[in-house]
Amino acid sequence: MATRKQVQAAKGNVKKAQQAARSKRTIANLPKTTRTALGQQAARGRQRGGKPGTALEDRNREQLYEQAKHMDIPGRSKMGKRDLIREIRKRI
Repeated sequence: MATRKQVQAAKGNVKKAQQAARSKRTIANLPKTTRTALGQQAARGRQRGGKPGTALEDRNREQLYEQAKHMDIPGRSKMGKRDLIREIRKRI
């Protein structure tokens, strides 16, 4: 069993790796669990034929961005998927 200090260190390492990957904008540097989740999300999109699902969570970031663009939400280009969902729900 890992100690609390070890768990905190591991979380810090994951955050550093994610930040480095974001700065390099490459999936290869993300943790395996994150890559897997991204792959599963893409697979769901392919199953729908690239069409948005009914729930906002089923849509990919690009689809949410386009909806935010039509709603004229400021700062949308710097928002992640969760931020876009939150802002779209505020406007609905």
